[in-house]
Amino acid sequence: MDARTPTCRRILEMSAGETPPDHALHLRLADTRVTVRSNSAELLQDLDVHYREFPGDGGEADLLVTVVETGPLVPDLPFVPWTGEDDAAKEEFADLPDGRIVRKRRTGLLLVFGSAGHFVLGPCRRHLDQVINAINARFADRQFRAGAALFHAAAVCLGESAVAVAGFAGAGKSTLALEVMRHGASFVSNDRLLVGPDPGSGPGGLIATGIPRMPRVNPGTLLHNDRLGAVLTEEERAAYAGLPPRVLWSLERKYDIPIRDCFGPGRFRLRAGLAALVVLCWRPGGGEARAAWTDIASRPDLLPAFMKDRGVIFEEGPRRAEAADYLSLLGRCPVLVLDGGVDFGHAAAVCLDVLGASCPGKSPEGRA
Repeated sequence: MDARTPTCRRILEMSAGETPPDHALHLRLADTRVTVRSNSAELLQDLDVHYREFPGDGGEADLLVTVVETGPLVPDLPFVPWTGEDDAAKEEFADLPDGRIVRKRRTGLLLVFGSAGHFVLGPCRRHLDQVINAINARFADRQFRAGAALFHAAAVCLGESAVAVAGFAGAGKSTLALEVMRHGASFVSNDRLLVGPDPGSGPGGLIATGIPRMPRVNPGTLLHNDRLGAVLTEEERAAYAGLPPRVLWSLERKYDIPIRDCFGPGRFRLRAGLAALVVLCWRPGGGEARAAWTDIASRPDLLPAFMKDRGVIFEEGPRRAEAADYLSLLGRCPVLVLDGGVDFGHAAAVCLDVLGASCPGKSPEGRA
């Protein structure tokens, strides 16, 4: 290789901060032991708060991510803009002989991954969410290599069984997941879910693996789930309670839900066998809620509700979602379609029945 050829290793050598990454945080994400190294002890403390449900168990790391706190970086590389699903070019990337470098245009963070290693460089503490996304992406890459597909879905579980909840934007995936949690279920994932073959359950068996991010919901969900009361101030609660139901349903204002604080410790699980996929096709004012079982081969029109492209932050991206991959993966997976009117209490009872539990009551509507 020509000495002038840019590589990830050379970019890393030029971009490394003055302080070595001597601090470490150890995590256990499902079957993956993760070590995060950094030159900033404060940054690792921030990450420890986010990942507090997933402490390491002392085993040797399967995945090492180095996070270097430094200034914004703009290496001289042939970056290619990446236009995501919202048609906005927020990232640019360069594929080099030993990996890929992704630059976040707004923040200047660099994500490096591939045979050179896994790194995040730049003003990381100021943009902690992007650091978390980078760590989670490396975890997701391991699931992709094991045959998983990326779903636009939430999920909850009881014991070793999970239900995935999908639906078009605004359908109420997170609201339903949190409603099921009121009756004893544990949280698996909020908006992105990895579904792959489960080698331990025989042909056609599937396993759902979550992304370790807290759920984000709109105010209607907070008003109508008694476990989420502490998230809103009294002033916010009074203001939202005075809104007409249709206005509250359409309001886009997200709140993060701390699972431990609202539901107690041990209620965030990242992996369980997938019992069913629930697809929300309902609408406000649609009459009585209805539930019907089907399979994805009979209802391919449901695929756009949960298919999800892989962006440039994944090793196998950018990659558009292919219907054939999901049809093959979900061949034997039961699919439950909820349509008619919105009824989260009824939907939660149905989900709990699938999980082998019972729901003692219903609750009013909210929305995620």
